[in-house]
Amino acid sequence: MPYIVIKDFKDLEDKNHIYRAGDKYPRSGRGKKDRIEELLGSENRRGEPLIQEVGD
Repeated sequence: MPYIVIKDFKDLEDKNHIYRAGDKYPRSGRGKKDRIEELLGSENRRGEPLIQEVGD
């Protein structure tokens, strides 16, 4: 499933890579399920969704 960044953030689990709104997530390969769920919801350090699912 593809995801897009909706709020700029620094990914502490991806060598501090800075994602900007509009970027695809992850930048390469497949993201870990737990990390994607964390970024989709508010259970992250920012307390707000940072990515969203996009249609194919």
